[in-house]
Amino acid sequence: MKKLVVFAALAAFMASCADDNPPKVVEDDNLISPKLQMDIATASGQSPLTGILTITPCKAGTSIYFGNYVNRKLTPLYGYYHVKDGTFYNDAINRELSLPAGNYNMIYWGTPKYEEPTYAHPTVMEPVYVIGGDMSKQHFSMLKMPSDTTYYPVFDLVYAAQPAKIGTENLQAALKRVVAGIKVIIKNKDNGILSSSIDSTIVRVTNIAQELNFYTGSPQGGSVTVAFPLIRSVDGTQMSNATVMLFPSFGKPEFQMTIILKNGTKKSFKQALNAPMEANSKLTLTLTLGDIFSEESSGDFTIDNWNEESQTIDVPILD
Repeated sequence: MKKLVVFAALAAFMASCADDNPPKVVEDDNLISPKLQMDIATASGQSPLTGILTITPCKAGTSIYFGNYVNRKLTPLYGYYHVKDGTFYNDAINRELSLPAGNYNMIYWGTPKYEEPTYAHPTVMEPVYVIGGDMSKQHFSMLKMPSDTTYYPVFDLVYAAQPAKIGTENLQAALKRVVAGIKVIIKNKDNGILSSSIDSTIVRVTNIAQELNFYTGSPQGGSVTVAFPLIRSVDGTQMSNATVMLFPSFGKPEFQMTIILKNGTKKSFKQALNAPMEANSKLTLTLTLGDIFSEESSGDFTIDNWNEESQTIDVPILD
């Protein structure tokens, strides 16, 4: 399996290009490299995209991949861009679209530069790009952990699909976030230091869609369980994770937590969440542990803004 290299890292961002730059025309081949303006649409408005953007040109009105001219040759290599404040920049390392004038159906996928910490090791399986291939049959897929039946978290992904007239207009789209985010915090009821007997904590979230359709951005495929660890804070008063990105869920997911003690004992808790994990929603889940260790005392473009929700769970004594 091949990991999606496009979204593996974001480069340091530089100043954006001026808005009045004309499209660049390769006169010898009558090919055009269009300019772009991208935003991320959110419930509270839209923000210019800063991050990585890929553009897949399909034939007008269809999901059939047209391809992209690279070195005057039609290839399956899609457009790949660094974007700052909604416009292309860093042309030296971008792989520009170079297309004949005409109508196309553009499919945009990107990873925004996230201002808050996010899970450090996201991954996803990329689709297959074939000239003349039907991109509605392709998908992004979660990757399974090699030693388990659970799956890795994914990148923060945004998406849009809309027609474009190359040669007469710039590329412009409001991208929508197609993943959900979750942050988990566990702490004591008295906000004191967590028990030193805790060795590690693993969180699992069930009923997550295994795939996103490349052409529509919609969840599909089977349901899987995503797993990630929680990390103890420097002051020892809580364990939490940087925001984890998931594909949307099929119905209400079940939250599962396993606390592994230093003596090898495992403490488990599970509970259905109040609502499905939906695209562009971010859930902060706070769990109050109480006295669960008392018996161990002898023994720690524009993109959509997030729709933020929170849920607090008082955890009973764990078995």
